[in-house]
Amino acid sequence: MERKIIATAAFLGLTAIILGAFGAHALKNYLSPEQLISFETGVKYQIYHALFLLFLGLSGVLLMDKTKKLLYWLVVLGVILFSGSIYLLTTKNVTGIDFKFLGPITPIGGMLLITAWIVLFVKVLNKKS
Repeated sequence: MERKIIATAAFLGLTAIILGAFGAHALKNYLSPEQLISFETGVKYQIYHALFLLFLGLSGVLLMDKTKKLLYWLVVLGVILFSGSIYLLTTKNVTGIDFKFLGPITPIGGMLLITAWIVLFVKVLNKKS
């Protein structure tokens, strides 16, 4: 499980850096300042959670595999729904597609990310030393 978690962390980190550079350079001529800020928010949360997964994968015996698996899926789905929906919502000017219907998906992704942090917090507090 650790290998999968670390590989996913590396992929999310890699794509966050690529998307951040893409947003800063290629999209700045096509998006409004507000859209760029939103796009950057998606990138920030993606990189934060890539680091979260990296920590999770390297945590060793801190958490049981069942908890790691739960955290893994909460973060992966949360990043896809949160950051992914922001990327699609903010790039309407580039894609020509209005993804407004995805608006309600963003907070669902955010709640999954928040839930992952809550689960980590509770599991670490309840860990017997």
